[in-house]
Amino acid sequence: MSLGNVLIFGDSYSTFEGYIPKGYNCFYYTYRRDVTDVTRLEETWWHQVLSETGSTLLLNDSWSGSTVCNTGYGGDCSNYNSFIYRFEKYKAEGFFKENKVDTVFVFGGTNDNWANSPLGEVKFDGITKDDLFCVLPAMSYLLKGLCKALPNAKIYCLINTDLKNEISSGYNEIARHYGVTPIQFNFIDKQNGHPTIKGMTDIKNQVLAKL
Repeated sequence: MSLGNVLIFGDSYSTFEGYIPKGYNCFYYTYRRDVTDVTRLEETWWHQVLSETGSTLLLNDSWSGSTVCNTGYGGDCSNYNSFIYRFEKYKAEGFFKENKVDTVFVFGGTNDNWANSPLGEVKFDGITKDDLFCVLPAMSYLLKGLCKALPNAKIYCLINTDLKNEISSGYNEIARHYGVTPIQFNFIDKQNGHPTIKGMTDIKNQVLAKL
């Protein structure tokens, strides 16, 4: 089953050298690093998914260290690398209108968890600018915005293991509210908090099981 043209909004888990926009921070490279054993494009979860479904990568908008909300490790990242900032940037540039997007994978929240970004609360209406500095309303805003911008696309919200329960349960609730398919991972083999080769396959298998 082809997923058509695929758009990824992600963090380090979805990066690979040469396959993310220029200037973005990358985590996975072609040379061996001590952090994990992943060194080949073909080992990444998303390349495996694309290959096994005969799909096309339209854009991998993944930035290592990025949070979904506008509160990152250094504080305010609302004009830098948050998922919210990047989504708004593409919307303003007309990306969603100018490109045919069939499938969207949103894979974030890990850095929101690690950076102890404010959780906020699940809300679906009346989300303010201040709310976007909090984890839960930011994801709600993002998924609502993607559904509106891409009404014909199939959207998946990928949810990491080892997140605070408030984030995992909140993301599941938010995704279902907007008709987005949540994919809650049960196990991912990791080294230094990041997927190994086996972990990438763990992700791929659980994604394919939900398609």
